Amino acid sequence: MSIYFDNAATTPLSQESKTAMMEAMESFGNPSSTHSEGRKAKAIVETVRKNIASRLGCKASEIIFTCGGTEADNWALISGVKNCGITDLYTSEIEHHAVTHVAEYIEQNGLCKVHYIPHDKNGVHDISWLENELKEKSELDQKVMVSLMHANNEIGNIIDIQALSETCKKYGAYLHSDTVQTMAHLPLDFSKIKLDFAACSGHKFHGPKGVGFAFVRQGIICEPFILGGAQERSHRAGTENVIGIAGLGAAFNLCFDDISSDLVKVTEVKKYAIQRLKSEFPKVQFNGLSGDLNQSLYTVLNFYHPDLHSNGMLNFQLDINGVQCSGGSACSSGAVGGSHVLNAISSPGGTRISFSRYSSKEEVDEFIDVLKKVKSEL
Repeated sequence: MSIYFDNAATTPLSQESKTAMMEAMESFGNPSSTHSEGRKAKAIVETVRKNIASRLGCKASEIIFTCGGTEADNWALISGVKNCGITDLYTSEIEHHAVTHVAEYIEQNGLCKVHYIPHDKNGVHDISWLENELKEKSELDQKVMVSLMHANNEIGNIIDIQALSETCKKYGAYLHSDTVQTMAHLPLDFSKIKLDFAACSGHKFHGPKGVGFAFVRQGIICEPFILGGAQERSHRAGTENVIGIAGLGAAFNLCFDDISSDLVKVTEVKKYAIQRLKSEFPKVQFNGLSGDLNQSLYTVLNFYHPDLHSNGMLNFQLDINGVQCSGGSACSSGAVGGSHVLNAISSPGGTRISFSRYSSKEEVDEFIDVLKKVKSEL
């Protein structure tokens, strides 16, 4: 038996993505070359760019391919702060480390002041506090950037990104959002959502690893992070990963076009998992808002049980019994001190199970059986 419930970390590669990459391997030219082989490769890159832009309601020139979401976050935040003249950055302690560590770097190097938005015990941010701060900075004519992830990768909390973007625009603040967990999972229309920067990672929606993109609103100047060439309209030097971009494009089209059906199907799987956990383990608690289907991402569920988590070995025990899941972000799985997100909301611990379009209720039943087996052996 093998159950994969760690889709917030990475997802299985879709057949559509595999096929697109195999076909792209036939176009071996450098997309910067002007001869026929180069033009074939360039056509693959630009077709994917246009397809993504059309689905996101933005211009193709606003999509810049990167090696993944972490690079996109780093570039948007550091270059954005430098080039937009930002004096104050507002973010959160429960962001992905691709944002929190960058915020620390920005502050340590004197690029601007960093402020952390308060949150409650469920990880819900105090947006009223933020609005008061933005109003005050606006009256002082200071340039501000806000960085909040659309959906938290560990506890699944979703923010109202459109309302936040309108608040930021009201006070002239730039908005960056790590949309890695929601890209191609939730409807995003950047013609209506007035954010300035967003990040995407292909392997979060059944595409390949090592490829993603940044969205940068037209008119914003960001110096390149990587130097040495004029690729990506001089935004990012280096020969484009044509094969990876082809795979990303196929996976993006597949998942974005199926958002409505996937949302219904996967929500039912998550709802069933919540019901089974509550029924079989009455003392179970859900971290953040992950147990609330209306306020959390339908792919993420983070639970804590005082008995199951008593020895700190649950995730290891699940693994040896054929269930793959995590205790937090896979990007910091070796960190000392556990999950910074769970620590920030004062949770005693937790296990994150995360679903995909390929997850099933039958797998949930098998997962519950394994949990019962582990509990009986305590």
